[in-house]
Amino acid sequence: MRTKRYPFVIFLVLYGALALWCVQSLIARGDLSLGRHPVQNLKKTFVEMSHPSFFDAWEGNEHFEFKSDDGTVLRTENRKEGERNFLAAIVRAVWTTIRIATLGSILGAIFALPLGLLTAKNLGAPKALSIPAKFLLDCSRSIHTLIFGLFFVGIIGLGPTAGILAICFHSLGTYGKLYAETIETLDMGAIEAVRAVGADPFQTFFFGVWPAVIPQFVSINLYIWEYNIRDSTILGLIGAGGLGLLVSESISLFQWGRLSTLLLVIIAMVVLFDSLSRRLRQELM
Repeated sequence: MRTKRYPFVIFLVLYGALALWCVQSLIARGDLSLGRHPVQNLKKTFVEMSHPSFFDAWEGNEHFEFKSDDGTVLRTENRKEGERNFLAAIVRAVWTTIRIATLGSILGAIFALPLGLLTAKNLGAPKALSIPAKFLLDCSRSIHTLIFGLFFVGIIGLGPTAGILAICFHSLGTYGKLYAETIETLDMGAIEAVRAVGADPFQTFFFGVWPAVIPQFVSINLYIWEYNIRDSTILGLIGAGGLGLLVSESISLFQWGRLSTLLLVIIAMVVLFDSLSRRLRQELM
């Protein structure tokens, strides 16, 4: 037991040293700052966010006045009508976010399946195929969804298609890894029995592997789909559509009440899909 503690202690010391080095380097460059008047800004933001804008859809001032510093009325606005239009935009954005996450997850799952089969060690795929397949899965997991999103926005332009492809190409790495790990836990006796009767690789998969892994594969798909719902909410920040676009607009215009409404919608959506996914996974186990 003592010999096992030394690597852990060494890790803690090195990790602590790295943290101190990070803090010291930021202080030395003057980058560790809270900005001007952080407490006042925090209080102001908190007050505005404590009143989510959706309340104005029923209680809003129909003749709200925007005034300059000297009190001149610049324009008037019907807050009730404006917030109802904003809620309608949120509903459309939620539907776009769900479509991005769902289609991206399905495409990622399909593309990852052959790669997962090639990287599963117990299936004995040729190294000339398994090594490149593992490399592709590792690369996919290493590149963040936002980077994929920027890449596809630059190629095909703004819109949900870029978000779907970003979700697909990032999540296929996770799909492939989990597929391979699931296959590696199989009882090889059943697979060898199928092979013993002269089955080719495709028949071995469909009659020996697929029936045993389908419940776990469905559970994996539900879990990653749930994760992609969360991930797709920020893709709008780079122009891929969905709730992220409204979040970006609210932050850029300092509309903290609307941001509060959007955050509540995102939390509610994630909690709903998390509960649904967990319930379905429990039914499959």
